[in-house]
Amino acid sequence: MRITWSSRVLRWCAVLVVAAVSVSACGRAGGADTDRDQAAKDGLALTAFTSSQPGWNAVIPAFLASPQGAGIKIEPTYGGSGVLVQNIKDGKPADIVNLADAPSIDQLVQADKVTRDWNAGTAAGSPFGSVVTFVVREGNPKNIHNWGDLLQPGLQVVTANPVLTGSGKWGLVAGYAVMSNGGQDPAAGMAFLNALVLEHIKGAGPGTGREAADNFANGAGDVLLTTEANALELERAGKSVEHVIPPQTLRVDNVVAVVEDGPHVDAASRLNDFLYTADAQRLWARAGFRPTDPAVVAEFAGQYPAPEKLWTVADLGGWRSIDPKFFDSENGAVTKIFNQAVS
Repeated sequence: MRITWSSRVLRWCAVLVVAAVSVSACGRAGGADTDRDQAAKDGLALTAFTSSQPGWNAVIPAFLASPQGAGIKIEPTYGGSGVLVQNIKDGKPADIVNLADAPSIDQLVQADKVTRDWNAGTAAGSPFGSVVTFVVREGNPKNIHNWGDLLQPGLQVVTANPVLTGSGKWGLVAGYAVMSNGGQDPAAGMAFLNALVLEHIKGAGPGTGREAADNFANGAGDVLLTTEANALELERAGKSVEHVIPPQTLRVDNVVAVVEDGPHVDAASRLNDFLYTADAQRLWARAGFRPTDPAVVAEFAGQYPAPEKLWTVADLGGWRSIDPKFFDSENGAVTKIFNQAVS
């Protein structure tokens, strides 16, 4: 029996979960409800995709210093969205989840871990996001500016694994959106993905967006297909890279939901609400993520320029259409391409 790409990846990829050091703050005594007291004692379990960590490093201390978070302790765990979801389904404690894409949270909805209306707010459960971009070597020696440039003969493209992490899905969906003109020419979009994966992406890919970025920074490949947030993090770390936002690209919506059967639902809801405050939105923006509050978006317009055309998942029919079509473990179009690439 031939081993599929999905099963092969899951066999050799290690579980990429990094438990961060618990972050706590001195809270005000008295007046705390039972849920908050318990969160102060046990720690509020935050489960988040790896690339979000720079934002949480800024937001967590601000929340703990606020009236909403006074006296609470937060214990973050970071990893690839696919691995994190499976861990929660297997019983790992979680109070609030921040995953790279909506399908990851929908898996928790199906497992009765998250309510079906988790994305009912005006921001659809996405307090921050990014856009798909290219990271190239300093000086852009391969002259990469647009999606067609990724198909240069011999060019090696680095991207995260779309089975293990939602971060890996965004770049491939972006390429399809642009090359198919928002899904109007699906044959052209699929032709691009076939050429990209079979001729320019080596192997199954790293298990997280952060690992893909680290691999590129350490010399792998000619271009990294990732989010603007990952690109900015590499640049701020002093790596010899620069990022290029193509004229047309895809908006990335990173999502947050409260785990309804978690032990600290009220405290988790307080943190979730805090993420949409102007103060938290500015912190996300300074950490390299695009805010979703319109007023804060306007404040940071100079730092986050709008592409000529910014496609969205909704333009392609939404994740409930895209995810099974492209990433179903057996019949997804992208899954089949990767199976062919590694067989």
